[in-house]
Amino acid sequence: MPELPDILLYLHTLEPRIVCRRITGVRLASPFLLRSVTPPLSAVEGREVVGLRRIGKRVVVELEGELFLVFHLMIAGRFRWKPPGAAIPGKVGLLALDFEHGTLILTEAGSKRQASLYVVEGVDALAQHDPGGLEVMEIDLPTFGRALQRDNHTLKRALTDPHLFSGIGNAYSDEILHAARMSPFKQTGSMSDEEIRRLYEAVRRTLSQWIARLQRETGEGFPEKVTAFREGMAVHGRYRQPCPDCGAPIQRIVYAANEANYCANCQTGGRLLADRSLSRLLKQDWPRTLDELEKKRL
Repeated sequence: MPELPDILLYLHTLEPRIVCRRITGVRLASPFLLRSVTPPLSAVEGREVVGLRRIGKRVVVELEGELFLVFHLMIAGRFRWKPPGAAIPGKVGLLALDFEHGTLILTEAGSKRQASLYVVEGVDALAQHDPGGLEVMEIDLPTFGRALQRDNHTLKRALTDPHLFSGIGNAYSDEILHAARMSPFKQTGSMSDEEIRRLYEAVRRTLSQWIARLQRETGEGFPEKVTAFREGMAVHGRYRQPCPDCGAPIQRIVYAANEANYCANCQTGGRLLADRSLSRLLKQDWPRTLDELEKKRL
């Protein structure tokens, strides 16, 4: 799922292409995308785009007359910038917004249709789409600490909770926790002031670096490969590959539809983490440390 650096990359590249431009037509290829009824989607035709913004992991296109298009890309939704009048791809195409100089197409890979679009009128109605998470690049350390310890959760859950922090998901939470040298399962209620400060700095440093890197690599082009698995990531998507800092193999915990990637040597003192089902299945055979894991592989 595109997260804060990826959403900001879309806004960065869309701004010179569609802001101050008028939508000449809209083509809806998948009725499952549109989740609102009033105002109708046809209301966007002929209106000028006056701004772009991000709400959590949502991309918001603001049109004149306080009309907003609220896109949630979910896992596989992606934007494409194509020449004027470009055809919507048959299997993955969901929507096209036509401009005189180009076409913005929304696609979604796979068979599931999870991406959504709401047509919203008025800033009060738009506010209802905000889950309320704090903008981590804008808050100070005390505010971050209070939100983090509002309830006692694992760090992985707290960082990815859209009601606590805005725009952080599975991928960048892995990178943040590796940078902070903290276990994804550490309880927020047990954190010291020094650990909260270290996490706060890791959040801001990691996101800042990736925001700058993605925009630098894309340049004036349009992002064609927005993915959760980026070359240069330390742990996310790098199961069994060497940690860039210590060389130990990256480990992984899979739970529900998510996973946590971590370096046991850097983050958990060499201890391997196990989800409940795996621990119950293997019982005493589950290796507790990296050394035990290596012995079982020999």
